[in-house]
Amino acid sequence: MSFDGLFTKAMVDELSRSLKGGRINKVHQPYKNEIILTIRANGVNQKLLLSAHPSYARVQLTTEAYDNPSEPPMFCMLLRKHIEGYILEDLYQVEADRMIILEIKGRNEIGDISYKQLIIEIMGRHSNIVLVDKTRNIILDSIKHVSFAVNSHRAILPGQPYIYPPEQHKQNPFQAIEEDVLRKIDFNSGRLDRQLVEHFAGISPLFAKEVIFQSGLANRTTIPKTFINMLKKIQDGIISPSIMTSSGKEAFYLLPLTHLKGESRSFTTLSEMLDRFYFGKAERDRVKQQGNDIERLIINEKEKNEKKINKLKVTLKEAERAEQYQRYGELLTANLYAAKKGMPEIEVINYYDESGGTIAIPLDPRKTPSENAQKYFSRYQKAKNAVSIVIEQIEKANEEVAYFENLLQQVQAASPKDVQEIREELVEGGYIRDRRKRNSKKVQNIKPVLDHFLSSNGTDIIVGKNNKQNDYLTNKLAARDEFWLHTKDIPGSHVVIRSKEPAEETIKEAAILAAYYSKARESSSVPVDFTRVRFVKKPSGAKPGFVIYENQQTVYVTPDEETVLELKKNN
Repeated sequence: MSFDGLFTKAMVDELSRSLKGGRINKVHQPYKNEIILTIRANGVNQKLLLSAHPSYARVQLTTEAYDNPSEPPMFCMLLRKHIEGYILEDLYQVEADRMIILEIKGRNEIGDISYKQLIIEIMGRHSNIVLVDKTRNIILDSIKHVSFAVNSHRAILPGQPYIYPPEQHKQNPFQAIEEDVLRKIDFNSGRLDRQLVEHFAGISPLFAKEVIFQSGLANRTTIPKTFINMLKKIQDGIISPSIMTSSGKEAFYLLPLTHLKGESRSFTTLSEMLDRFYFGKAERDRVKQQGNDIERLIINEKEKNEKKINKLKVTLKEAERAEQYQRYGELLTANLYAAKKGMPEIEVINYYDESGGTIAIPLDPRKTPSENAQKYFSRYQKAKNAVSIVIEQIEKANEEVAYFENLLQQVQAASPKDVQEIREELVEGGYIRDRRKRNSKKVQNIKPVLDHFLSSNGTDIIVGKNNKQNDYLTNKLAARDEFWLHTKDIPGSHVVIRSKEPAEETIKEAAILAAYYSKARESSSVPVDFTRVRFVKKPSGAKPGFVIYENQQTVYVTPDEETVLELKKNN
């Protein structure tokens, strides 16, 4: 794990410089496992993110915007009662473990001094955030409840005494010297990096592998020396937060990991690096959980219509035999004198064939020659009528497939609030049942919340990330002479530049946004059409988000997440 004990130490140092002595002004719980504390320190408001997410547990300062629920969860309400308005006196790491304790002091309801501890345990899927009454060492509540049935060592429940996680009996690396490293490692057993992890607390496999790599020719001299030197730099605050990309995978750490071959990007602070690394990752995970049923429904509807199209094409192929039925009927009528009831077929001269050949016409032995002729004329008429109906049904099914492909792309790029709007759209379209009570307030008239970006020259660019947002942006919000963009023949977002004469660079940046929030996010040289809003029309009765446009020009861009982040940061 990248967020190991060494990273925790560096993060505590960073947070101490920024937050120590600050006042906790606001407490929010935007998602099930995450808390945001707004702390006023050093004359500015800063947002401290505490996450007990099973995959993305961390503590950091953040500049990201989070959507808060209309009704705060119970744990959030309890935190507001016990620590809002309190002073963050201190924060520190427990030994070299991935545990951070916030020491909080304030006055309770009756004016007495009260001491609380907010303990963040970063332990993968067992991560937790626990509020403790320091004086009594009693748990007031936690973001996750753990009973003795789950953990025999301790229970994390209100009213229980707080007990630290079980000891791992590893040595604190910051208290180690070279001789300690030599005593712990058996050079004859191999896997030297794994041995470092097993014997020293807070050491991740990433750090251990970097020690072995930087040691060069690994031996009794180089490994202890490299290990202690790297730890001393971390202890002295000599770090360089970096994100490494190797073989298509990203990793972060408090220093560049040279054993990972690939690109490396440095950042000013650990928090800035984590904001960049986790940009969209945790959000997409939450969307996957919240919108799993929607995504499954969309995929099922898309596949159902694709199967329908295949069946209709078979029907169409049958219907295209109409001319053959007409020909059989006419040839049989011309040769009624030669046909007899009971014949399985009749061979007649095919006067449609210029070479004067013959043709065998299948007959129903139970019918008279005249009835057989009428049967073919009837099948001809039915097949001819079916062609237009089947073609129309194929067109409708193709529209449904395109609609669900578009929705699927939107779900994959959605934020949690976008998922709810997509769900409402499916309810309105009759694809899923409305679970809301009849007497509940209607939400149809609520304006969608759109994502705003700022171009390099200060022009506002707006992106609609689902059909409700696209309809509102294009048909209601945008002015007629502003510029509208969309990926060419590719499902994606509507993008509007709030300018009547945007600069060429602004059009390119808006096109990058359109390509990034489309099905072609991972592609290169993506075609993006742009035109004025006045040339964009929504046909009567069309599906949500569907438009037609004209007088467009096309620009080719490659989606770039760094550009998207920069444009978002500018806003």
